[in-house]
Amino acid sequence: MTDQVLTPGATEVVGAARSSRGRGMAARIGWGIAGVTAVVVLWELYKFLGPADGVTVGGDGSAGSGVILLPRTHDRAMPHVWDMVARMFAPTSGGDTPPLILSVLQAAGTTLGLAALGWLIGVVVGALLGIAMQRWRLVEAGLLPWIVVSQIVPLIAFAPVVNALGTQIDRAGFPWPQWLSVALIASYLAFFPVAIGMLRGLDAPDALHLDLMRSGSAGWWQTLVHLRLPAAVPHLLPALRLAAASAVVGAVVAEVSIGLRGGIGRMLIQLAGQASSDPAAPWAPTLGTVVMGLVAALGVALIGVALHRFRRGEDTA
Repeated sequence: MTDQVLTPGATEVVGAARSSRGRGMAARIGWGIAGVTAVVVLWELYKFLGPADGVTVGGDGSAGSGVILLPRTHDRAMPHVWDMVARMFAPTSGGDTPPLILSVLQAAGTTLGLAALGWLIGVVVGALLGIAMQRWRLVEAGLLPWIVVSQIVPLIAFAPVVNALGTQIDRAGFPWPQWLSVALIASYLAFFPVAIGMLRGLDAPDALHLDLMRSGSAGWWQTLVHLRLPAAVPHLLPALRLAAASAVVGAVVAEVSIGLRGGIGRMLIQLAGQASSDPAAPWAPTLGTVVMGLVAALGVALIGVALHRFRRGEDTA
């Protein structure tokens, strides 16, 4: 096997393509930093210019009455950004407790693991549903409306039901840990975009390509593996990104709803209850939740890198 030799012109083209990719990556990083900076500047600007007690319309003048048009800007309701940063490096609850940032990272790791498990379950279920709906149009006609309707159910009400069912299964003799309920609730949000993206992607091949597979006596399975699944990748990757974000949201809401200890959802509730005396503390787990979403998106991006040769004409989401 001989080594491939590039001509000077081809070398210049390859170098230009790499340089273009590098500039594109630098531009994306720069825009990301600029977006974070803009949020910080707008926060501090509104805190400086906004009314301390906000603006409320209607009500009888008592606390909590009326419609809030502008939020309050006093330190208990809206701490400075530098106060939030300083609080992250202070002890979690005083004394010899670890810094708040370490507690947030530990809780975020627990929740992210549950969200990842929920994402995997949602991807498998959504992919199987998408394949079944593409294979049998009767299944699509009967199942797709229910899949859409399933996302209307409020998660805050659905989570206790799943937890109660898990408790009953555990009492019946089959082990059902509480964290499994959280993962299942996360998968409930994750499967929807995957099912829709898979269905749309499997229908993406041109009729000419399908006729070519038929002319070669390819069966349904061969057509699925060699044509439909590769064609579905540009539609499926945005669906996987949406599913990852939905799984993170579902895991946090499930932890809040069923009271699972150790996750970032429980930490959000605990620190929010102390906001009157420690207003900067609840923002640390809030930032941790944002970082969890970014990590989930990065994981899907790595999958996209592995499937780069199928990403031609990728949809945006």
